[in-house]
Amino acid sequence: MDFKALFEGFNQKNVLIVGDAMIDTYMWGEVNRMSPEAPVPVVEVKKHENRLGGAANVALNLKALGSNPILCSVVGTGNKGKLFLKLMQESGLSTAGILAKKERKTTVKTRVIANNKHQLRIDEEETSSIINSSEFLKLTESLMGNIDVIILQDYNKGVLTCEVIEEVIKSANEKGISTIVDPKKQNFNSYKNCTIFKPNLAEIKTGMNIDFNADNVSEIEKASSELRTLLNAKAILLTLSERGICINLAYGFKHTPAFKRDIIDVSGAGDTVIAVASLCLASGIKYTDLSVLSTLAGGIVCEEVGVMPINKEKLLSEAIKRIQ
Repeated sequence: MDFKALFEGFNQKNVLIVGDAMIDTYMWGEVNRMSPEAPVPVVEVKKHENRLGGAANVALNLKALGSNPILCSVVGTGNKGKLFLKLMQESGLSTAGILAKKERKTTVKTRVIANNKHQLRIDEEETSSIINSSEFLKLTESLMGNIDVIILQDYNKGVLTCEVIEEVIKSANEKGISTIVDPKKQNFNSYKNCTIFKPNLAEIKTGMNIDFNADNVSEIEKASSELRTLLNAKAILLTLSERGICINLAYGFKHTPAFKRDIIDVSGAGDTVIAVASLCLASGIKYTDLSVLSTLAGGIVCEEVGVMPINKEKLLSEAIKRIQ
């Protein structure tokens, strides 16, 4: 495959991301003693940092890969919502698809990292469904012109209601736009007629209420085939963590073992996988090649502490070197 041409082509792609956006806050510090009050470490904080997270991190990955991402999400109007919009603007991302609503709470995930280790995570969030789906759908629909692929990024925070899911996929199919889904368990079976459905191992087991041996490839193939039929999807892209990734199509199945890496932090790896997969889908490459490149990308970001977007040059270099 001509990876250079593929990666250059990413620069012409317009991607719509619909889903739950959030702020990833980091407290970086050191642990030198245990608390006298409870058997917990005392973190001496040295630095605070705010980053875009959730569907916004997918947008950052897409921008890092050279494409033009447009994020559609709902945040609050308070200080955290204002901070989110500020982070979007500072990152050079469009805010045209962001609805700020007084009744919404902006999701914030605070990670405490010390001695190069993830010590604790604190979540401030609202998970109820957005109140006015029609207003959000009208906005989403207005941004679909000239879009090459749509990502539905679900974190069960209320943006992707059943109505939003069904209408976005229906509109995309009518317009001939491919859709790729990163699901969570709550709306797992609502993504019928999407192009690619990308669950992880825990999500497929919970979502389908089944169990199987994850070390047995034939059992993985059977489960992913059943899911593909259930959703009427063109493909299931199933991420298997340290076992790699597999792609299930009507005409075949392929398992790609994980590339050997020094894994430090898996946070945000799924965001990178779906960003790369979406651009490969929009570029029309073979689904099997899409799965291999996606798993390589997911492994690369796991070598960094915290949620970080992919480095395009590093991914290109490793793809040329490691993928035959």
